[in-house]
Amino acid sequence: MIQGSFGENGELYFQIDLIAADGSIVIVDALLDTGYTDWLAIDIQDAESLGWSYIREQRRRTARGIGKFNLYVGNVGFDGQELTIPVLGGKAITEVLIGLPWLENRRLIVDRKADLLTLGED
Repeated sequence: MIQGSFGENGELYFQIDLIAADGSIVIVDALLDTGYTDWLAIDIQDAESLGWSYIREQRRRTARGIGKFNLYVGNVGFDGQELTIPVLGGKAITEVLIGLPWLENRRLIVDRKADLLTLGED
């Protein structure tokens, strides 16, 4: 189980490791976006600097309409596990976003009043 943190406006942040192709690790605070239906979204420049493998271009619907994204395969570290996941790279993505697939096998506990935010297995 990992502890998360709340942003100024109640955003849900969890620390994950982005694992570059050369094995180096970049630790980031990723924003859990419950309206996002993919694993991870990151700026294209960041995905390329990590050396993640480009797969193809994809069109996806966002809050701003239909957009073009690059699909990559990337490795991330989360709660002591290394995962290989699909990653959407887009222009001007200012935060690393994690989406609903992270909740498939993990329990999200949010109690802002008690300043409790966790994401982990049962």
